[in-house]
Amino acid sequence: MVDFFLGSSCWWWLLSALFQSSSGRVLSFVFDRMLFQVCLYFYCKFLWRCLKFVMRKLTGRCELQRICYNTKPGASRTMKIETSLRDSKSKLLQTSVTAHPDAIEKTIEDIMELKQINPDINPQLGISLQACLLQIVGYRNLIADVEKLRREPYDSDNPQHEEMLLKLWKFLKPNTPLESRISKQWCEIGFQGDDPKTDFRGMGLLGLYNLQYFAERDSAAAQQVLSDSLHPKCRDITKEEISKFSKAEWEKKRMDKAIGYSFAIVGINITDLAYNLLVSGALKTHFYNIAPEAPTLSHFQQTFCYLMHEFHKFWIEEDPMDIMEFNRVREKFRKRIIKQLQNPDMALCPHFAASEGLINM
Repeated sequence: MVDFFLGSSCWWWLLSALFQSSSGRVLSFVFDRMLFQVCLYFYCKFLWRCLKFVMRKLTGRCELQRICYNTKPGASRTMKIETSLRDSKSKLLQTSVTAHPDAIEKTIEDIMELKQINPDINPQLGISLQACLLQIVGYRNLIADVEKLRREPYDSDNPQHEEMLLKLWKFLKPNTPLESRISKQWCEIGFQGDDPKTDFRGMGLLGLYNLQYFAERDSAAAQQVLSDSLHPKCRDITKEEISKFSKAEWEKKRMDKAIGYSFAIVGINITDLAYNLLVSGALKTHFYNIAPEAPTLSHFQQTFCYLMHEFHKFWIEEDPMDIMEFNRVREKFRKRIIKQLQNPDMALCPHFAASEGLINM
């Protein structure tokens, strides 16, 4: 018996010493985190539902009504509606965010019936819910459309693909005939070799679609960006910036003050950025604010145009030492765009030809 107590005391002492050590602090942190997760689970599972029940009794309105009546139209409202539907215990509400666009009206009717809401007394609710569901379902469908284009490889034996590529040249270099399909001239608009098809492997047809859209819908701006990328203009360097350079860096900077970039390759890279913003959900803020109903491929391409414009300006502002700094500049640009999109009122609205008729402001 004494041995048992002595043994227990030893184990207790060891455990106490363990928790007082650095490892113990780690275990304590893990335990606290687990406890927080458990509390959060019970809050979401039970307390939140109880709170919603109390709010309905006090206000006489369900959560969907409170969101629609108390939140202004746009991303704030649509994202709250999306969260409410997705987290609901009702299968009807959960599956409504994946409904077919043609079935949305019937889905709204079923939701109103489930929530025992009279559409004659609350006509605006049905209209608001329909607008939100069109955006939510449209965003999911847009991801599918964009993914389909991204997965389709460029095929030089496909006449449509070849026609799009030749149109890209025509829009960007209207006064310079392309001597042949396989030509070093492609490097003049920023491709890496004499056959652009090899550059589309990362983003498939999506990269070509975006570049052609930009070049066709906003030819003047696209040609200007192309020209600037080939013949970059150096910006004025402040005394503070000069003081940051070493003598060797300053000599290099003085010899080559402005660095250009490959227009087409950067366009494909910015397509990758736009694609990842879309798939991650970061672009919901933008699309829910500009698209009155379902966002379309045109909205995505218009967003690409905006990103091309903004990246071009950002590149000039950053004034990199050489092209090897591209990844650093791109990552800094990506973080800035994501930070902007965290604002629920944000809309990446360019003021140029490609955006006409697409912005719902």
